[in-house]
Amino acid sequence: MAPSDSPTAVRALAELLDEHGPLSLEELARACCMEPGWVSERLSAGLLQAEPDGSGWHFSSATVVRARRLARLESTFGADPQLAGLTADLIEEVTALRQRLRQLESQLHG
Repeated sequence: MAPSDSPTAVRALAELLDEHGPLSLEELARACCMEPGWVSERLSAGLLQAEPDGSGWHFSSATVVRARRLARLESTFGADPQLAGLTADLIEEVTALRQRLRQLESQLHG
């Protein structure tokens, strides 16, 4: 896990993004340093989730974090989009399990 993927960094980024509301496709692309076509391809492949509205797609802060992770995995390791998506899924699952473990430990010791 990269330093920018720490749970604290991910939460801080999500909170910052939540203050500004959902992002458009173009804003998400800029946040990932990628082209809008890259975002569209990952959206079509089911690797990213979005909410449609009359003016286009809108992306949540959680999707921004995931998209940045996908972009980093693809560029750093040369992973194809599907492999990057699977890796992102596993990272997210491990993060959720660790958070749940911390909750259970604090309940047992608290």
